[in-house]
Amino acid sequence: MNRLHQGLIILLCLLVNTEVLAVDSYRYLHVTIDTPWVIFLFLLPIVLSPFILMAILYWRFAGRKTDDDSNDMDNPSADDVGPINEVRSKDIKDSGNA
Repeated sequence: MNRLHQGLIILLCLLVNTEVLAVDSYRYLHVTIDTPWVIFLFLLPIVLSPFILMAILYWRFAGRKTDDDSNDMDNPSADDVGPINEVRSKDIKDSGNA
């Protein structure tokens, strides 16, 4: 029985580690005066990358015309308006023949 108690005490001492208790302390994490700057420099590209991507994409597509600008909107005909009118015109033609 004495051996069992000694084994449990040794096992308990091995399981309870002092470093585990110090996880939340500043001494364990080695926080220095440079730590806020490292965090800032790590997060800065993460925050700014969407804005940089947005500026690049805007600059890339700024000179292009859209599909609406390429069509002549001053004189639209039934065929130039879109695919919905093509389907409707085909249905009208098919119903007239029947």
